[in-house]
Amino acid sequence: MAPLADLYQLTMAYGHWRAGRAQAPAAAELFFRRGPFGGVLALAAGLAQGLRCLRAFRFSAADVAYLRSVLPSTTEDAFFDFLATLDASEVPFLQVKGPLLVVQLLETTLLCLVNYASLVATNAARFRLLAGPDVKLMEMGLRRAQGPDGALSASKYSYIGGFDSTSNILAGKLYGIPVRGTVAHSFIMSFTSLEEVQPRELSPLAGGQPVDLVALAVSWLQQVCELLQTPPEKVNQGELAAFVSYAITFPKDFQGLLDTYCVRRSGLPNFCAVALALHQLGYRAIGVRLDSGDLAQQSKEIRQVLRACGARFQVPWFETIPIAVSNDISEQSLEEFCREGSEIDMIGVGTNLVTCPLQPSLGCVYKLVEVNGSPCLKLTEDEEKMTIPGIKMIYRLYDAAGHPFMDLMALEEEASPSAGQELVVHVLGQLDEPSKVMPTTVEPLHRTYFRDGQVCEPLPSLPEVRSHAQVSLSQLSPAHRRLHEPQPYPVALTEKLHHLLTKLQQASQ
Repeated sequence: MAPLADLYQLTMAYGHWRAGRAQAPAAAELFFRRGPFGGVLALAAGLAQGLRCLRAFRFSAADVAYLRSVLPSTTEDAFFDFLATLDASEVPFLQVKGPLLVVQLLETTLLCLVNYASLVATNAARFRLLAGPDVKLMEMGLRRAQGPDGALSASKYSYIGGFDSTSNILAGKLYGIPVRGTVAHSFIMSFTSLEEVQPRELSPLAGGQPVDLVALAVSWLQQVCELLQTPPEKVNQGELAAFVSYAITFPKDFQGLLDTYCVRRSGLPNFCAVALALHQLGYRAIGVRLDSGDLAQQSKEIRQVLRACGARFQVPWFETIPIAVSNDISEQSLEEFCREGSEIDMIGVGTNLVTCPLQPSLGCVYKLVEVNGSPCLKLTEDEEKMTIPGIKMIYRLYDAAGHPFMDLMALEEEASPSAGQELVVHVLGQLDEPSKVMPTTVEPLHRTYFRDGQVCEPLPSLPEVRSHAQVSLSQLSPAHRRLHEPQPYPVALTEKLHHLLTKLQQASQ
């Protein structure tokens, strides 16, 4: 992936090489300036993929030949020979230290790997926070994603953000994410009559002679229609045929899609009839799905019917059959479900998860902070784009309730702050006004994962990353965790780092 870079990274690399600066020690940092989606929380993702990229960072002979064709003809041959010898053997991740030329070359690659991954993980975390801990969330955005790479990334990083499963088979194969899926409207619409059901028989779960499931479902349909006071002639026979055919094919995994025609008059009675027929043979239906209409209201009406059937026909588990919904689900949809109340157990989210329409990009940046032992400072008229100089350590400060209340930047050579120690800090946005804080717990956030060309610490598995992300989100205070008008989360500088910033600013004036 070494050529996964903007062209100007190579032109700058050539400039450093010609000036004899290629091996100058340098450090850069990757960060974002504003929390995504108008909030204050973000999940950092894509880090393991970045480490794999560093471990394999090489320009192949074919890469070098291509670079010869796109760089100016005046580029010296010796530079291309130099590129062929490059590796990333001195570069850790996020805080990147190493030879200046290599540090510079990695900018676009690392930003590409981190930006979208972190954005999707954060978007997924917002859906999880809105849905609450008990509702199952399924990512189903494959057909709407930005190509196959975007689809796979969305599946992987939405799982980290708190989703339970994906519809994407390849993501399940590559990453071990649970895969879920049932049936679409097209399957149901393809049937027109019960004569099309083949085969028609199903053996009881406990064994025995096969039973004609079509006839059994039809007999149950009469009883269900009587209970629901629904005219049997209003029930769509093609839909019943599709349900029976699917139930014979997957008797242990039968789920009904109820809204191909009319939920109340057709989909629901047909599902109940087939589910009761399966129950008579020892099987349990696993759920129903809605894909249109007022999902919250319909879920409550469906739950009433399932409870009524369970009580009338003495099938206690019937009233707990899971209800799944889909249909362009957004954050607003989840807020409406919460406000109106619902009986929804599972939610499938596609477009509004994988395309992140509320914020299409995260905006991470990558800036030099030190070259040849001298701190670097970017000064612009836009104060927000000013960088903080020097190689830094980052500490997360916790209050007595166990909630993080501030992230503190310190120079690398400074002693670590201690729990119970009063600290004088300068909060970004209020740098001229020092304030005092006293953390109950101090957590260093930097860990070295890549040194001397090797990953030096075992990388966590995807489930472990997911678990860590969810624990971290749960530690946030409610004021920081809320998605609308959250309390700002402060990032601050130590006095020593603030002094360095001030000194460099004055020297540049």
